[in-house]
Amino acid sequence: MCRSIKTLRPPVLPGEATEEDVRAAALQYVRKISGFRAPAAHNREVFDAAVDAVARATAELLDGLEVRGRGARKEPFTRTGGRS
Repeated sequence: MCRSIKTLRPPVLPGEATEEDVRAAALQYVRKISGFRAPAAHNREVFDAAVDAVARATAELLDGLEVRGRGARKEPFTRTGGRS
């Protein structure tokens, strides 16, 4: 769907996804769905809220994934700086 969104789970992404990685993917997703690269001022609040919601859902997904042979992630994703 959106070629600029990259896979954020190991082993595809070397190391762990950072908050910056998750936020960039969420922004690309919302841009694609809304059709706006940068929303007008009257749409900014809802656009930013959508990016936040997608970033939260992405972090929850990454935290819950079990990659075969690796088990569940030991350290949950935090919104303030990647893995705790």
